[in-house]
Amino acid sequence: MQFGAVLRRMRKGAGLSQEELAEKLHIARSNISKLERDKMKLSAEDLINWCRSTQAQDVLIAFVNGLDPVSIIDGMQMVGTIILGGLL
Repeated sequence: MQFGAVLRRMRKGAGLSQEELAEKLHIARSNISKLERDKMKLSAEDLINWCRSTQAQDVLIAFVNGLDPVSIIDGMQMVGTIILGGLL
């Protein structure tokens, strides 16, 4: 699994553009792109801030516990769809 793909899914799941996330993290938009394409390493501090900014602390917990973060993201999206579908 590519780590950059997980970062991209986290950002898109939060409804943020690369520009918006770059502003929140105080880094260049080009660095967001590089991180999402696995062309640049992400520091632990930036990973924590990325998770906070995208409201994806559960993904950080998955990483720490050796779980597949893509499964966590997919599961959360499915639960959100079921809940939303039940409310309509």
